[in-house]
This record gives sequence, structure tokens and C-alpha cells, in this order.
Amino acid sequence: MQTRNITFTVNGKEVSVNVDVRESLLEVLRNRLHLTGTKKGCEVGECGACTVIINGETVDSCIYLAIWADGKEIRTIEGEEKNGNLSRIQQAFVDEGAIQCGFCTPGFVMSATVLVESGEKLSREEIKKGMAGNLCRCTGYQNIVRAVEKVMEENLQAK
Repeated sequence: MQTRNITFTVNGKEVSVNVDVRESLLEVLRNRLHLTGTKKGCEVGECGACTVIINGETVDSCIYLAIWADGKEIRTIEGEEKNGNLSRIQQAFVDEGAIQCGFCTPGFVMSATVLVESGEKLSREEIKKGMAGNLCRCTGYQNIVRAVEKVMEENLQAK
């Protein structure tokens, strides 16, 4: 087994961890750092349950080698709430009933966060396209799209 020590920032905290060079970022986040909000779903980059934000872009952490994270900034669902307060997109998911069983929710929230942080007002079709890497087995897509639209509208009103 070949290992390498890597250092990256996760949710604002610098961490160093010795990893097997074959280990996925998902495995390191869940098993080493105990950030279990990032879900293990398909393990082939198709379902989006493991979505995290790396340097401002969404990534399926199940197919992203941990060694590639060296020196990067990573955000997981655990880092989105601040001081016990949900992020605006998390709260919109609650308000719009965009949470059913909850398994896919962390990945959807991370994808929605990147869309909202783009600062653009996206159409419903653009939001759907931006969220296409995430699957919901409970078919809650309409409420999820409404949650994203709600936060984008709030952003426009705040300007």
C-alpha cells in the first residue's frame, strides 16, 4: 500500500491526513474526518449524493482521489450552517419541503449552493441543468428547484 500525507482545508479548517493513494475523497471525509453528511451512494459519480465543493466547483467525491485534494479548499454540508443557523439554501430546502428521505439532500444543497453563489438569476431550465448531476429517489425535484429559485429571488431583491 502506497500512502501520501496531504493537507487541505475543509470547512475552513486546515487538516493533514495520511492517505492510501487509491482512496477516494469520500472515504477520507467519512472515515477519517467523520464528516458523514457527505453520503456514499453509487460510488461511480452518477447519483450526486457525495457532492462537495472544491475550490468553488461541485465534485463527486466518490470518484475524486483524496490525493488530488492536496492544497485545495473543500466545503461539505457540515460547513454550511454557521453558529447553529442553516445557510439560506438549507433553510429554503426546509421551507419548500425539498427534503423527503434526506439521503440526497446534502448533495443537492451543495450543488444548489454553487448555483446560488454564482450570483446569476438562472431560469428554471438552467437550474435543472445545474442540478442534473444529483438524483432524488423520492422524486422531490419540483420542491428542490423552487428552493433554489427562492434564494435566487431573495438575492435579486437584496441588490
